[in-house]
Amino acid sequence: MQHRGISRAQGAGSRATAIVAGAASIALAFTLGVQPAVAAPTADFPSWTDVQAAKRDEAAAKAQLKSLNASIAAAQVEVDRTQAEAERRGTEYADAQQKFDEQSMVTQAVKDQAAAAQAEADKARLESTQLIANLAKQGGGGDLTAGLLGDSGNADGYLYRIGTMQKVTEHSDAVYSRAVQLQKTASSLAEQEVLEEAKLDELRADAQAKFEIAQAAQIDAQQKFDALQVAKAQAESLVAFLTEKREVTEADYLEGLKQQWGSGAAGEVSASGWARPAGGYISSNFGWRYDPINGSRAFHTGVDLAGGCGIPIYAAHAGTVVYAGWYGTWGNYIRIEHGNGTNTGYAHIMPGGIGVHVGQQVGPGQLIARTGTTGHSTGCHLHFIVRYGETLTDPVPFMRNQGITLG
Repeated sequence: MQHRGISRAQGAGSRATAIVAGAASIALAFTLGVQPAVAAPTADFPSWTDVQAAKRDEAAAKAQLKSLNASIAAAQVEVDRTQAEAERRGTEYADAQQKFDEQSMVTQAVKDQAAAAQAEADKARLESTQLIANLAKQGGGGDLTAGLLGDSGNADGYLYRIGTMQKVTEHSDAVYSRAVQLQKTASSLAEQEVLEEAKLDELRADAQAKFEIAQAAQIDAQQKFDALQVAKAQAESLVAFLTEKREVTEADYLEGLKQQWGSGAAGEVSASGWARPAGGYISSNFGWRYDPINGSRAFHTGVDLAGGCGIPIYAAHAGTVVYAGWYGTWGNYIRIEHGNGTNTGYAHIMPGGIGVHVGQQVGPGQLIARTGTTGHSTGCHLHFIVRYGETLTDPVPFMRNQGITLG
């Protein structure tokens, strides 16, 4: 298949010649009383198979895009969820950071207090040590009571020394006690410092872990969403391309039909220029049968296609409408002459359902009417008739020979 506009001008003359030759061969075949041979497809134009393939490709791409849109919608929900989770974790992180900062200040204060207390305790311990050393030096290491009793000439001096030593001892005890207490305080503060440091480390780790979890979840969701958006853009591009391709294929196909079979040609048309006259199933075949209304044995002149009320009826082949109106037991009826000894009839058309007029030229697949149940009928259907050389013929094998399956 070539794109629209390519080789159209060059091929116009050859296609016209081919069309004339094809029409002549069909007319000759009917004149000789044989079924027409299948004509070669018109050059440069796509076939009905090409049209259907383009439609399938477009439908598949649209289905993929629909699936992607559904996935994107789900991914957006996940992005929103993880974003909310990231924000919640971010708030926790901020709260943890605040607690960390506060704990840092507490820990630093405890460190300062511990250092000051240790310094004071060290000072007190040094002072106590010095006093004890001085006291020992003044006492000479002897017994003050023994010295006092043995020195009768110097009793007042010993008494003075005893009083002085008592005061020194009392002061020394106080200094010592204070040194011990200060050391206990310093030790307690040091232990508290260790605990506060542990709290600080725990808060730091908790804050960091929460932040990393939230950040990873949000990044993962966003990456998946972004990937789906890329795939969506590609799918949209593919759909646009295939839609355009399908439109061009259909337009070229219809153009080929019109050039070969007339301006009204449409839908699926076989290579020999025939189309299915209506959808539905065969509810009654061609030939002798018992009439469904009166029960008498009668010849059924065509084939009934039942697909419902009001469904489209198409011209089976290119030709001229020679009758369009009421036709007795057939109800509303259309007859088309195809110019080669063959004509087709379409009966039981719905009231107001005739869409063509006498003398009108129609193409294969052209919409001409809609099914009904007018005339001698028990339900909506198309009674399709084929006359070949003015003789009734079974439409099923006839149409099969033209590349069209009725049932």
